[in-house]
Amino acid sequence: QVQLVESGGGLVQAGGSLRLSCTASERSRRTFNIHVLAWFRQAPGTEREFVAGISWTGTNTYYSDSVKGRFTISRDNARNTVYLQLSNLKPEDTAAYYCAARPTAVVSREGAEYPDWGQGTQVTVSS
Repeated sequence: QVQLVESGGGLVQAGGSLRLSCTASERSRRTFNIHVLAWFRQAPGTEREFVAGISWTGTNTYYSDSVKGRFTISRDNARNTVYLQLSNLKPEDTAAYYCAARPTAVVSREGAEYPDWGQGTQVTVSS
């Protein structure tokens, strides 16, 4: 099990940028680098949506069509942290953003396949 804590959310104007971080607890350190990691988001009244995923070493990254070219996922295994750089933000990006971990080598776009989740961080984009 990996315990995750997100940070970095906030209020930003359209066109602006934010960087979200998600750090695993110290006791998760030994297994962090054999988990694929992903970011999901959920706006009120909508279903949870896959945003981005990254492989163990960070070599392979995956994005939803709605954020491709604007968001960048990365990870630093030495710091037990995964990042999501959000650029050229739009009001429709407003949501609670969650990081998730899965103890396999395959990134999934299905939230139900991730057993470990952070508590979420709110991103609000004003027009």
